[in-house]
Amino acid sequence: MDDRRTFLSRPLTRDGGIPLRVQAHSRILDGIRSGILQPGSMVPTEAELGQLLGVSRTVVREALMLLEEDGFLVARRGIGRFVADRLPQAGLHQLRPLEDLLGSPSATPLQLQRTEVTRQTHSATFVSEELGIRPEEPTWFFETVVLRNNTPIALCQEHLAAQDNAAPNWADCMRPQAAHVNHTLLALLLAHYGPAVGAATVKIAPGAPGTSRAALLQTGPAEPAIVLTQTAALNGRPFYLAKHLVLAGAGSLSLAQTTL
Repeated sequence: MDDRRTFLSRPLTRDGGIPLRVQAHSRILDGIRSGILQPGSMVPTEAELGQLLGVSRTVVREALMLLEEDGFLVARRGIGRFVADRLPQAGLHQLRPLEDLLGSPSATPLQLQRTEVTRQTHSATFVSEELGIRPEEPTWFFETVVLRNNTPIALCQEHLAAQDNAAPNWADCMRPQAAHVNHTLLALLLAHYGPAVGAATVKIAPGAPGTSRAALLQTGPAEPAIVLTQTAALNGRPFYLAKHLVLAGAGSLSLAQTTL
């Protein structure tokens, strides 16, 4: 219990950049994935979590609701909330941020390093086509290197239509100067919009880094890799596009299949 309290009571960031509910969600999820909150164990009450995290019960309730929706927590009426006995397997069958797809409770924790956040005034053709916007319409570009044991294993390049009202605030708080971050852009979008994000697709293709991406990944330009092109819609309108370059050392990605 002391380990759980120590982990949960670490101060959250209060610079106004990342919503507290997103930070609370991530802290609890990190506790589940790391094994500090073990499968089948009862989690502290909303009031206890609020006190440990230093946030209101409303913030805690929103974070817990999202964790229940994603299958990490199970609520038992009149008793409390428990960590699921079997944690959801991160896979391509469900929209997930890249850090969740590549992370594992049994693996070394991942590190994220933001390398670029820019507002692009002219979209590349593939970006404008996927987002359903004109090439002259601006977009936000987020670039993040994913590392395990300080070794790059993947590169995440995310695009968001610039007219999204929340995006500029997030971008201001995720400048490359503050290189080490906790989330890719998609993680923040899912936490912010919840079920309104849908109609997601992912395309899988073989690829290679090329010169510029190889420099970020500290590998050769012809190193074999998997390219995941991920898109998502908000209230039925395309609004998010990402290209993930995943190296062989990243491990496996699952894809669920069922018979009709």
